Amino acid sequence: MQQFLRRVKQIALPIAISSWLLLLFMMLMRTGGIPLQLSIPNWALLLTQGVFAAAVFMHRRYQPDPLRGTDFVGLLRRLLLGPGLLATICVGLHLVQRLTAAQPSNPVFFTIVYGLNLGLFIVFLAYTCYTWRALVLFRAPQLVHKQWLWFELILGATLLLRLLYIDIPAMLAGIILGGVAAFGVYLSTHQRWVAYLNRRQKFVVIMLQLALLLSLGIFCVYFLRIQFDPLLVAPEPQHAFLMLTVFFAAFYALMGMLVTLFNLPTAGVFEQKREEMLNMQRLTQEIQRGQTEAEIYQTLLDAAVQTLDADAAWLRIDGSPGYLGQLHNIEAEQAESVRALLDSYSITEIDYLNNDLGGSTGFQQLNLPFNSLLMMPLRSQKHLYGALFLFREPRQGFERENLSVLQTFVSQTMLSVENLQLTQAAIQNERYKEELKLASSVQDSLIPKTLPTDNWFEISSHAQAAREVGGDFYDFLHLPGRRLAILIGDVSGKGVTAAFHMAQMKGIFHALMQENPLAKDDKDRFPLPSKFMAMANRALVHCLEASSFITASLYIVDYENGGFVFARAGHCHTLYYHSLKEEVSYFRSTGLGLGIIRTDGYEKHIKNQFYDYNPGDVMVIYTDGIVEARDGNKEEYGEERLLAMLEKTYYLEADQIKQAILDDLNEFSYGQPIHDDQTLLVIKFKTSQPTSPA
Repeated sequence: MQQFLRRVKQIALPIAISSWLLLLFMMLMRTGGIPLQLSIPNWALLLTQGVFAAAVFMHRRYQPDPLRGTDFVGLLRRLLLGPGLLATICVGLHLVQRLTAAQPSNPVFFTIVYGLNLGLFIVFLAYTCYTWRALVLFRAPQLVHKQWLWFELILGATLLLRLLYIDIPAMLAGIILGGVAAFGVYLSTHQRWVAYLNRRQKFVVIMLQLALLLSLGIFCVYFLRIQFDPLLVAPEPQHAFLMLTVFFAAFYALMGMLVTLFNLPTAGVFEQKREEMLNMQRLTQEIQRGQTEAEIYQTLLDAAVQTLDADAAWLRIDGSPGYLGQLHNIEAEQAESVRALLDSYSITEIDYLNNDLGGSTGFQQLNLPFNSLLMMPLRSQKHLYGALFLFREPRQGFERENLSVLQTFVSQTMLSVENLQLTQAAIQNERYKEELKLASSVQDSLIPKTLPTDNWFEISSHAQAAREVGGDFYDFLHLPGRRLAILIGDVSGKGVTAAFHMAQMKGIFHALMQENPLAKDDKDRFPLPSKFMAMANRALVHCLEASSFITASLYIVDYENGGFVFARAGHCHTLYYHSLKEEVSYFRSTGLGLGIIRTDGYEKHIKNQFYDYNPGDVMVIYTDGIVEARDGNKEEYGEERLLAMLEKTYYLEADQIKQAILDDLNEFSYGQPIHDDQTLLVIKFKTSQPTSPA
């Protein structure tokens, strides 16, 4: 197959050039421009034109994909400013000359210009056809690739039949043309690239598509005018072929513009995002069901292949005597050759994305049936376990966002593998305390060691588990536009199980708080806290035991604009000092813990609350281990005592406020064991806020 394609590439262009020259030669003979006494039949002209058109299209078809990454605007601009502009100018000038000429021009000159315009038009159509093909097949499933091939064959046959002027009943001809048009409309709905355009790019694309329609309109007027020119020597079927070709090109260009205008393919992109979430949920569910290490890796492979729609995959595991990996739709020799090549480049331990293997020197020699590769190492903080290789047949098969999706899958898997190895080691050695110490180390690695710093605020934190491992957690995530997401939560129960669910919640936090490429405004690029809680509840519904639940609060602080929004899922109320009112109070917002209601009705039990903060405000976020700490008389520390401490210390720095609260708490519960995990975050918005840029 590869040899055949190379042969086509070699002969298509010479055939196109020679057939065009032969066509021009025969037309000049008919006008008398070449003094040879030969009669050129119509079928010879039509056959030569058909060979020329077929060769041009074949040459263009087997060129590298014109789409470079996601440069959709550049693709359309190159089409119009390249062959489109040249062909339109030549045709336009000749059209103006024929419309304004008082006397007939030289027939030889007319024939040469007409032949040149005909050739440029066919070349322009070939570029237009395969530009549309690149857009339709962008991130399209294999079924659409096969459907496009059939569409090409049917459309080509229809046009060639028109060129040969085979007598077909009008009704049958109408059915055939209507069917081809309907097939094209169906394929147009698969243009997923439109969903990745921002507002400015969409405007530019629509302008380019209008320019394309204008160019095709000029061709249409030209061929209609030339058809009745007394100097024309071409047979009638030739113009019937050209007009039908213009019609289809303009029709599908119009469909592309309508798809761009109305965002028709966005449903497919939303469906893909939904599939990613479902696979993440399934991966989380499967991993905690007591699987072996091999079963966990197999679950990762299946989820990655399904989510990223990979045509082939290789999961390579190093140094594991019980499981060495798994191949999917790829030969072992091919997989090892890829590994050897990447080893030679010293890039087997970093994320690697290549969407043009056929254009890469090293990969060309491997003769792989794939054009896109995504490789991600399987590593923890201290150990490299192997790598996951994903392949797709089309070029530009993967996107940069696939790296973050796959990284989430891999991180969740490696955490589970390490937890499994930890458990197995503890069982074999019968050293339960050692297991808890190692688990505590894993959990400790999940707690942020470096707190966010900025000129707008101060943050101070404290976390202490009641046992070696606990269920309290908190995390931070910087978002674009000077925003900070803060998550705090508490898993019901204690010990290893609570710590495992804590790790799951951290993974869900990073998975869900990803940028939405379809957002039209900056404020919609990331989910609001209530939406996050609803999605997290769906992800956790099958992960938590029936008796378990998680309380959490999510805050998104827009500290450049001086405000924040938060939602509370059954967590402790937020304690707040209002600098303008000079008073301390709790935000008494409603909210239900995650996992308590395990249906879609959960979303109506969670609400967003918005607040504009002022310089000098203080926010205290904590888990119930703080307010439920007890003294020797079994009395609880309580919310009122915590509120009183903030009233005394609000003017101090965040770290001093935190330390004063902890000192008071330790004095209150002196001599008593810690019954529940304790987590405390103090956020103080600085009295002197930076000046916002103009």
